[in-house]
Amino acid sequence: MNRFEIVKDNIVNRRSIKPGDMNGGIIEKEQILQLLELANYAPTHGRTEPWRFVVYEKEAKKTFCADHANLYKTHTDPEKFTTAKYDKLVSQGDTLSHIVVAYMKRSVGNSIPAIEEAAAVSAAIQNILLGAAALDIAVLWSTGGMTHHPSLKTYLGLGEEDLVMGLLLMGYTDQPALPVKRNSTIDSKVMWM
Repeated sequence: MNRFEIVKDNIVNRRSIKPGDMNGGIIEKEQILQLLELANYAPTHGRTEPWRFVVYEKEAKKTFCADHANLYKTHTDPEKFTTAKYDKLVSQGDTLSHIVVAYMKRSVGNSIPAIEEAAAVSAAIQNILLGAAALDIAVLWSTGGMTHHPSLKTYLGLGEEDLVMGLLLMGYTDQPALPVKRNSTIDSKVMWM
């Protein structure tokens, strides 16, 4: 396989794996560090490198899940609150190895448009996802729960213009990879001029 074929194979075969399909296996810290190092090579306008990560493991992971569930309970209209969702947030880490909160740290002086900073963080997250796929690590990039609610930013001690981009729910799975699904081919999404 040449380099393009290796990259293509990794991209095409990467899958999002839900926590319920993870088996509780623990990822070695060295591999988490390798994935975070890949994130650090994402493209970034003005070299602002706005990606930041908070890594929860072991007991801290359980504490985060309980706190996340309590944020949901505290900041959700009682008519929209469900015990099922609360319980899911509390137990979300039970089958995971790590939870990585990915966020955008807004650059000082805001010289780069926020959308470009968010795009850089998204690219950093994609680097993690592709690296994880190459290491047979299961990941779900989740934006559920309170991910985009101001209360999570406060919980994390983030600035007003910082932005939580998602939770990377990481572990291992015994489930076979599902076949590739796309709603349409690339031909329907490109206009040649």
